[in-house]
This record gives sequence, structure tokens and C-alpha cells, in this order.
Amino acid sequence: MTTMPVLETARLHIRPPEMDDLEAIHQLYIDASWAEGDQAEERQKRHEWLEWAVRNHRALAHMYQPPYGERVVTLPNGTFVGMVGVVPSLAPFGLLPAFRARMNENADPNQSITEVGLFWAALNKHRGQGYMTEAARCVINYLFTTFNLNRVVAQTDYDNLASIAVMRRLGMTIDRNPQADPPWLQVVGLLENTLSKINPQNRIETSEGLQQ
Repeated sequence: MTTMPVLETARLHIRPPEMDDLEAIHQLYIDASWAEGDQAEERQKRHEWLEWAVRNHRALAHMYQPPYGERVVTLPNGTFVGMVGVVPSLAPFGLLPAFRARMNENADPNQSITEVGLFWAALNKHRGQGYMTEAARCVINYLFTTFNLNRVVAQTDYDNLASIAVMRRLGMTIDRNPQADPPWLQVVGLLENTLSKINPQNRIETSEGLQQ
């Protein structure tokens, strides 16, 4: 089986989601401005997604698939901080200079490439404390050491300075799409498996006021 175990850092626990996380996850979507429209309807969407997410972890493991999916990030006392996840990322990454330099010179940069992507988000009240950097670094370390993954990516928008700051703290090469299309491919962070940029103890320096 390929189940990702509960991971622990100096300050955090990273575990699969549970149905009891519904209210906290719903608040996370509100804080991130991802919840649109009627709140009762949005909460029901989160409930349906969470039921699937809980089953998804088990199903992927039994099929020996990569451990895709979101993980809940908590403090040791169980306080919900946010989520970090591993997601399949499909995009024409060859449009970005850093990826283009790694491709065959005859490759079509407009063709979609599948990469292993990272996702992170924290509740407003837990931002600025380095939690998402610490959680993402721990997950990267697990993927690099357990699966010998060659690299990971993360995507965000041009104006998401908080997410770009996390990418920098993780040691990612940050690339901007020089073209207008596709409009959803804007900023991509790329980290290769050298392990030299990963702190093996998963400890980080926090920066006062940095949104993460």
C-alpha cells in the first residue's frame, strides 16, 4: 500500500482528513475566498467533497497509486491550522523558461505535461507563522525520500504574494508564464530532488509578518 502516514514536524501534525474536520475546512474556504454564493450550499459542497476525500486516501492506497489528496495540518493539541496536499498537475509547463530548459529541444512547449503538484492553505488566524512552509517542506521530504520523486511543482496567481513567499522559502525556482494563455498558468514554483534544500529536521526560521 502507498498510504502516506501521519507526518510530524517540530510544531505540526499532518494527517488525512476526517469528517470531523468539516467546519474547519469550510472556514478555510471562506478565508481563502473560495466559497462563493449561499453559505449553506457551499457547506454542503464541502461535506460532499470531504466524504470523497476520506474515501480517496484509502482507495488510492489499495490501488498502489500515488498518495494524492489533501492532508489536514494541526498543532499537536489537534487545533486545525490549514491543509497541504499532493495533487496531479497537468499544464503546458514547457511555456515556462525553467521547464523549457529541461525539455528536449524538439518538444512542443504547448503540450500538457503531468507533474506532481503541491497545495497549501491556512486559516487567516494561523497565517504569518511559517506553518505552511513547514508542512509543505515535510511533505516534500517524504515524497523525495520515500518515493524518490524527481521534482515537485506548485502553482499560484501573479498577485498571490503569500504563496510565492512560501515557494521561495522552500527553495523553489519561481517561473512566470511569459504568455497570456492559458490564463490560469501564471506562476509556477519548481523544486528538484537534491535534498540539499530540504532541512532533514523539517525546521524553519519564521519571518515576522510574512503571510504563509
